[in-house]
Amino acid sequence: MLSLHELLLQTIELKKQLALLQEYYENNQAPESRKDKQFFAYVRKQTDPIYELLARWEDLALATVKNRQVKVHPKQIVSTRENMELILMHSYYIDVKRRRYMQLHQACLYVFDLLADQLE
Repeated sequence: MLSLHELLLQTIELKKQLALLQEYYENNQAPESRKDKQFFAYVRKQTDPIYELLARWEDLALATVKNRQVKVHPKQIVSTRENMELILMHSYYIDVKRRRYMQLHQACLYVFDLLADQLE
């Protein structure tokens, strides 16, 4: 039962991070150079905790799906992690059109909401 509560907390935190990433994407400019080492270090510092949370979330979510405790397809969980990883990079490097960014954002949000609704 603890793992379901933990999964819910992780899902809520990822939704918060998703909103913060969108805010960053919409309110900042692309870096002058994609090879800027200082900017890369900044991005890494900002995103590493989210990558770690995302990995833990995926493991727990897949285990929960496998145990049939929620009705979400395992591919949705894997795709959500992949999409969130894309969003992490696109949010800082701002190297994708807004429409594509929002498609990825909506896909993540859909699965996070689907999971959270079943866990609450």
